[in-house]
Amino acid sequence: MQTAIVLGSTRATVKDVSLKGRRLVIVQPLLLNEAADGSPLIALDNLGCRQGDRVLLTSDGTLAREFTNNENTPARWTVMGILDSAV
Repeated sequence: MQTAIVLGSTRATVKDVSLKGRRLVIVQPLLLNEAADGSPLIALDNLGCRQGDRVLLTSDGTLAREFTNNENTPARWTVMGILDSAV
């Protein structure tokens, strides 16, 4: 799991069939001190997170396969929670 901040959403006209109808968000992974941890990522979002939300990400392919109902999805990152606060 990884915390991140939502930078915005994105769309792709041409994409894998497993991603059709799925919401894609651009997220910036964060370190414990809130500094950026690497480059921004694109993640599947089934929770309706918004720009500026702090979220919990997972790179678990099983969850991505469940979200897309596709065993062969190329998706890796998925939003699995919207954080209320970080201590």
